[in-house]
Amino acid sequence: MATDRPAVELRAVSKSFGTRKVLDDVSLTIEAGRSICILGRSGTGKSVSLKTIIGLIRPDTGGVLIEGEDITGLSSRELSRVRKRIGFLFQYAALFDSISVGENVAFPLRRHSDLANDEIRSRASHLLTQVGLGREYDKMPSDLSGGMKKRAGLARALALQPPILLADEPSAGLDPVTAGEIDALLVTLKQQSSTTLIVVTHNIPSARTIADELVFLHEGRIIAQGAPAALDRSDIPLVRQFMTSEGAG
Repeated sequence: MATDRPAVELRAVSKSFGTRKVLDDVSLTIEAGRSICILGRSGTGKSVSLKTIIGLIRPDTGGVLIEGEDITGLSSRELSRVRKRIGFLFQYAALFDSISVGENVAFPLRRHSDLANDEIRSRASHLLTQVGLGREYDKMPSDLSGGMKKRAGLARALALQPPILLADEPSAGLDPVTAGEIDALLVTLKQQSSTTLIVVTHNIPSARTIADELVFLHEGRIIAQGAPAALDRSDIPLVRQFMTSEGAG
């Protein structure tokens, strides 16, 4: 990876659904190895931002660059190549119910690598061990708690060793202790692998733990950006109010 290029850039990105503009001329640069948390009220474009970064949603105008490559005009095959460098932890883990936890983690390796079966199983097992699920390979997703599903989803997102990880509400629906464990896993990942983290969250304690920088979206625009302490002192009442909240929305 070219270290002189930002991991992700949004350049004047706008996106509407019908008459509703969800992203309105959003520009954002995220340097490699940094952790960013995107904050804001529900319906302000946070999850759409993540889906735009990974190419699940194409912007109406503007550019999306991944490690210097503009993905907005890429074909499905070209997008698939880029997505191998981006892990995505979905809000509800999005595990396949019909296969075991271990095979969920192994799925990207089976689809995108030429590794032998034994090597794939070994890597999947190692990833599960990293997230505290080393004994759960053969269990079915229905046998896991919500926190365990999030851990398994994180292991799957890391299967291809992506330099960029996107996480949509990783603390949603979890008790404070389990949410803290997920936060700790993300922080360790960043420290050990220099992974670029882009996290959407309502959970301010989590954001303070994870983020080098916070980005606050409101009505499709970035209205505040900076370190947590800077947003604490924001002259925008909505931002200050949000920063004093304790729960996940």
